[in-house]
Amino acid sequence: MADKMKVRAKLSGTTTTVKAIMYHPMESGSRKDKETGELIPAHFIKEVKAELNGEMIISADWGTGVSKNPYWSFEFEGGKAGDTIKITWTDNLGESGEGEAVIK
Repeated sequence: MADKMKVRAKLSGTTTTVKAIMYHPMESGSRKDKETGELIPAHFIKEVKAELNGEMIISADWGTGVSKNPYWSFEFEGGKAGDTIKITWTDNLGESGEGEAVIK
């Protein structure tokens, strides 16, 4: 599912900055289709997790207020060059995506 996310991780001193963009429609369920006038069903990312070498370091619960193709960035201490960051998400319809980056 590499086509659903891009991830980058960069070490600066002792702080690692992780940046990710997730390709997802993020529909709230309250928008109407312009042609039919029908509500577009809700379709949004519910949970996002990040792991460092297989150990979870952060998780977030999201909802309908997050925009299409969300960008997520965070920093943490303790990573080193060559370590692997893996980010996964799951949405309200059971779909998921993941992406990985090696800390540089």
